[in-house]
Amino acid sequence: MVTEYRNNSHADVIVGKVLEGWRQDGQAGPDLRLVSMYTDQVPKGDLSRGLAEKHRFPIVKTIEQAIRQPGGDDRIEGVLSIGEHGNYPYTKTTRQHMYPRRRFFDEIVAAMQKAGRIVPVFSDKHLGWKFSDALHMVNTARKLKIPFMAGSSLPTCWRYPSLTLERGVEIEEAMAVGYGGLEAYGFHTLETLQCMIERRKGGETGVGAVQAVSGDALVKARNDGRWSQELLEAALGSLPPKLRTKQAIGPAAEKHATAYLIEHRDGLKSSVVMANGFNNQFCFAAKLKGRKEPIAVWFRLEEGKPFGHFEHLLRAIEEMFHTGRPAYPVERTLMTTGVLDRVMHSVAEKGRRYETPELMFPYQPTEWGFANK
Repeated sequence: MVTEYRNNSHADVIVGKVLEGWRQDGQAGPDLRLVSMYTDQVPKGDLSRGLAEKHRFPIVKTIEQAIRQPGGDDRIEGVLSIGEHGNYPYTKTTRQHMYPRRRFFDEIVAAMQKAGRIVPVFSDKHLGWKFSDALHMVNTARKLKIPFMAGSSLPTCWRYPSLTLERGVEIEEAMAVGYGGLEAYGFHTLETLQCMIERRKGGETGVGAVQAVSGDALVKARNDGRWSQELLEAALGSLPPKLRTKQAIGPAAEKHATAYLIEHRDGLKSSVVMANGFNNQFCFAAKLKGRKEPIAVWFRLEEGKPFGHFEHLLRAIEEMFHTGRPAYPVERTLMTTGVLDRVMHSVAEKGRRYETPELMFPYQPTEWGFANK
């Protein structure tokens, strides 16, 4: 189920690997076969119709048909729901993109219930533009025992150095650094942060408050110790020299940046810095108990076709489709979706701090790896 299928869309870089191999060159790929497709929109430059003819799968008019009436004698074993890209409105005040992810999910579930058969579902990126949709989706999956995953490709991409934090590590402070749109790419940066800090002692215990700051408020928050200049510099220092900023990190650069300040139930202080103006990569840094220097990691993407980091996301999805067990917890993305929703409201309200009782839920990580582990 895709919102649209055009060149370099998420449908292309995920479904395209099912159709044409990991490198989308006709060579080896996942042990999956596409048996039906629903496209919500058909833009100029659509690729789906030509691919359907080439690979002999039907494009149907409704999600129910895709679930219940795949081509030939095929029976579905898993559902990809890719609600990313396409012509959809934004919320008026918070500028959140209203992709139909909950609608897709609800129609998928209704069709599975009519068919009397439950299969795993993957929902791309954050679960929804508002947390209530995300919670509904996760609770529905739990109630009906639907194996369910969601999220970003960042947790499964390449890491340099190739670092997995040990389970039970004591983290004193953590930061992920990103760039781009505060919702679309802010989500990726939150997933970068969360996939690392969820491995701390006790696992994730919940988030109690969220605030977004920029401009003078960002500088004041740094001076007040609410986010760490040391961690920012350590994270950016993990990048190859040719990718590091040539601009000094200071007031001139920070005028374009926004920080998300996150207060965790267990006392951990974490942050995301959307370093627009002096960074165009994703990276992470943390202070660990007992270590003098911060640890830092570059999360590397392939920034051109076939965008190979999506291969490693698809490998996790493939694992769930074959085993019926999620490779990593959907609660990670429930958490990042909830934080992001509050962040976007905080941005719209010029840095209001939001308490987040709805995010006071715990979860534990899994041992699923990443591209170079």
